[in-house]
Amino acid sequence: MRTRNLLVAVGAAALTIAGCNGKEETTVVYQALPVAQRDIVLSAQAAGIIEPDTTVEVKSKASGEILEIRVQTGELVERGTLMVRIDQRTPRNSLAQAEAELEVAHAQLANAEAQKRRADELFKSQSITETEHEKAVLDYANAKATVVRAEVQVENARIRMDDTDVRAPITGTIIEKNVERGQVISSPTSDVGGGTVLLQMADLNLVQVRTLVDETDIGKIQPGLRATVSVAAYPNRPFNGTVLKVEPQAVTQQNVTMFPVLVRIENRELLLKPGMNSEVEIHIGRRDGVLAVPNAALRTRADVGSAAQVLGLTMEQVQEQLAQAERPSGDSGVSQASLAAKANGDSGSKAETIQMPNGTTVTLPEGISAAEVRAIFAKFQSGQRPSDAERALLQKIRGISGGGGPRGGGQRSQIDAQMGGQYIVFVLRGGEPTAVNIQTGLTDLDYSEIVSGLTERDSVLVLPSAGLVRSQQEFQERINRVTGGGGLPGVRSSTSNSPSSSNSR
Repeated sequence: MRTRNLLVAVGAAALTIAGCNGKEETTVVYQALPVAQRDIVLSAQAAGIIEPDTTVEVKSKASGEILEIRVQTGELVERGTLMVRIDQRTPRNSLAQAEAELEVAHAQLANAEAQKRRADELFKSQSITETEHEKAVLDYANAKATVVRAEVQVENARIRMDDTDVRAPITGTIIEKNVERGQVISSPTSDVGGGTVLLQMADLNLVQVRTLVDETDIGKIQPGLRATVSVAAYPNRPFNGTVLKVEPQAVTQQNVTMFPVLVRIENRELLLKPGMNSEVEIHIGRRDGVLAVPNAALRTRADVGSAAQVLGLTMEQVQEQLAQAERPSGDSGVSQASLAAKANGDSGSKAETIQMPNGTTVTLPEGISAAEVRAIFAKFQSGQRPSDAERALLQKIRGISGGGGPRGGGQRSQIDAQMGGQYIVFVLRGGEPTAVNIQTGLTDLDYSEIVSGLTERDSVLVLPSAGLVRSQQEFQERINRVTGGGGLPGVRSSTSNSPSSSNSR
């Protein structure tokens, strides 16, 4: 499709003042652009730092001198690999002492068990008192408890002995080494300061980018959105990632409020290193081949009056045009009374099926025909508003299909609701500018997706902004007050000697 330029009058793209028979004349250039299909891509860009997805600080439960370090930074180690060996003399002595105490406890238990057996026999023959028998039973129980305590001490001593060999807690890469051979370290179990950090390990198969996103864009970002990450080391190779989460706590930098966003990236080739600077593009939404119009053509109800004035329309005419579009066209062939009855549950003869715009097939309630539903959808596509009865009927169908509408269906993401809105545009219909209500969807700040209200047969008018029009009107009023309604003193208008002309559209 080609762009058609519509010249309202000869002049610049702003309001100009020309004296003509004592009257000011405004000239405006605007364009009539056809509603065309295009791709709309919305993304948010920010900078961030590559971080490991999982980082582990390696400490030793044993205190003492480091005798050996078997790994270096950058080395990939498997879980359970011996990395650091600590002096074992003190733990070895403790283990030997605990084992000796366990032998004594076993001997004491054997002696107490023999004493208990004799006490049981003597008590049966009434040779000892009940008190003496109870004492033998108690000595046996104490001996058993002593054995248990000794076994626990041996087990603990053996654990402390094993703790002198520091092994990898995860499969990962050594990213930092904090100690050297010969250094004396403390254990986190005995040191209130938390002990000595020996190494830092990270699983670099998964990395993440922590980036700060402005609060104005954070409402559009959700976990699961696709992201593209670029680093200076590989300028021609983007990395694909996924938004992991949005942190709830804001960060303020230079009076700008931002929120940390974590983007997870697979790093099977280990190309991305912790600390790399990166540029992140979060793909918020994409629409391929949808009807779109320039954002400059969109008007709100607050500034539609200035646009109408540029086009030579009054607000009464604009309101009449909008009201006319909302009235039922009457050509759908669907009785409003019939629709109301069917929306209230009055059934007909046979149920039919229809394919919804989102691709799902829905079985219609009995008494509602597919032709009636298609007629309502066609009314949406033509920019007309449905009646109350038609809305009720569509609501009933949405309840069956789980959502859906004339465009997009129930699978339309929350992004559409956040980015879309209700606007007014001026279109050429019958060669005359006409105000039309539209519903927009995704926008890339230059173009907006048209959800309803326009078709490819329409052309929207791109007009000067409302602020520009108001400022030009204020300037014209000031000139009128200074000149009393005439031209500027000492300035001869180029149109003063020409016959009056009228604006043409």
